[in-house]
Amino acid sequence: MLSKTTIRLVFVVALALTASPLLAQPGSDPQDKPRKVRREPDKAFVEWLRDVDAIITSSERDAWNKLKTNEEREQFIGEFWRLRDPDPDTDENEYREAYYERLAYANEHFSSGIPGYKTDRGRIYLKYGKPDETESHPSGGSYQRSYLEGGGSTSTYPFERWWYRHLPGRADVEIEFIDPTGSGEYRIARNPFEKESMLTVTGTGQTLDGRSQADRLLAADGFGNPFSGSAKDGAFEWMDLLRLRDEAPPVDFDRPNGTGTNTPILTDNLLNSTVQVSFFRQSNDRVIVAFTVQTDNRDLVFKDVGGVQRAMVNIAGRITSVAGRRVGFFEDAVTTTATLTELTEAKERRSAYQKALAMAPGHYRIDLIVRDVESGAAAVQHVGFEVPKFGDKLASSSLVLASVLEQISDTPASHQFVIGDKKVIPNLTGTYHRGTPVGIYMQIYNAGIDQTTLRPSVDVEYVLLKDGKELGKQIEDWRGNSESGPRLTLARLLDSRGLNPGDYAVEVRVRDRVSGQSLVQSAKFSVVQ
Repeated sequence: MLSKTTIRLVFVVALALTASPLLAQPGSDPQDKPRKVRREPDKAFVEWLRDVDAIITSSERDAWNKLKTNEEREQFIGEFWRLRDPDPDTDENEYREAYYERLAYANEHFSSGIPGYKTDRGRIYLKYGKPDETESHPSGGSYQRSYLEGGGSTSTYPFERWWYRHLPGRADVEIEFIDPTGSGEYRIARNPFEKESMLTVTGTGQTLDGRSQADRLLAADGFGNPFSGSAKDGAFEWMDLLRLRDEAPPVDFDRPNGTGTNTPILTDNLLNSTVQVSFFRQSNDRVIVAFTVQTDNRDLVFKDVGGVQRAMVNIAGRITSVAGRRVGFFEDAVTTTATLTELTEAKERRSAYQKALAMAPGHYRIDLIVRDVESGAAAVQHVGFEVPKFGDKLASSSLVLASVLEQISDTPASHQFVIGDKKVIPNLTGTYHRGTPVGIYMQIYNAGIDQTTLRPSVDVEYVLLKDGKELGKQIEDWRGNSESGPRLTLARLLDSRGLNPGDYAVEVRVRDRVSGQSLVQSAKFSVVQ
């Protein structure tokens, strides 16, 4: 017979055995539960995020931080570069290649105890590339202030000035970097006085305009130059330079239809600009397309540069096919200069620019932006055009009314406005002062040749009309012309001294005596006193 003690022991053991399956159930103990560990990205992805730190937007960074797998990160990187590709239809991504070249350059030239891509100069260089102009004072020392800084001489820390023609939402951007520690780590200056190494030394660096040292010290505590009347020297303008350093540039700021360098600042101050597209045969499947842009000088802002009055216009054009594929891009600066005494007369003239590209026949569109660098005033034009296909029949180039039409004997320094051996500057307004010759330029293709005289067997008449009535005509004389074969050049100056002010037209009538084919090209012009 079992004792009570024995019965009690058996009961405890039985209870323990009964409960043991419950205690052994998986997951009942928090220690046994699988931990939710977020897999960290591989080293290559960490390095990629570090490399693009200067250009990745805040929304892109937020999206990146939510990715869980390397496959998702690879897809993200592909889309990241695709959005910045200036020509997605090609295998190359020019933006990505240029960016990594800038990254290597920044790390090589701007490092100073920290990697170059982390420095102020490095970040600006990575975002916006090489500045249009650079002024470097690597040793500091003696410095002559500009009149906007008060004039006079002083001594400075090492400093640099970078000038960009355009940055997102801004034009004519000047960034000053200073190295007050002499360590090589330049930082963006808040004002033009920070670079003065003797600023706090009593009695040094006097200005020519009577500003006291206390005035300059006070100005050096804030942003901008309170003594300058220039808009870009304002406190907010200088403060905004830090935003350029800290914020990523717009994704498409390098594109003419994007939101950055090539996009005009919205303004009521618009330029008057005219564009003309002309076509000249190069070969059976290539045509020289000349884009001529003309602006009125009176709309431009002239700035005194070393005693010379200078106006600068930035011109950018993006050419796309009907499918939206980019087939060409150009960007150049046009500078107009005059002395102070010539300025009034110069403002009554016009400035012209021309870009010639070889293109295949087809339909295209050009998005053209013309911007005054000093004022930011801009003109935007979207022009559709068709590049003709010149076959084997009688044909002609565009008829160009020219303000300048002259023979070129030597190789010109600039190939702008040069067609063959002629300099042809188009007159886009078609307006001539009475007594100024009216230039006419045109090329004829596939004309017949007289096998006896070996001269063109083509009749060409220049007919002057007013109100549809013929006033007179001139005949092209081919004697002495050495041209033959697929291209003939017509270049003539019409005398306007006998024309009364008014509207006129000129017709160039061409007839090939060999094939019997003919064509007519015409243009309108006006004569003013």
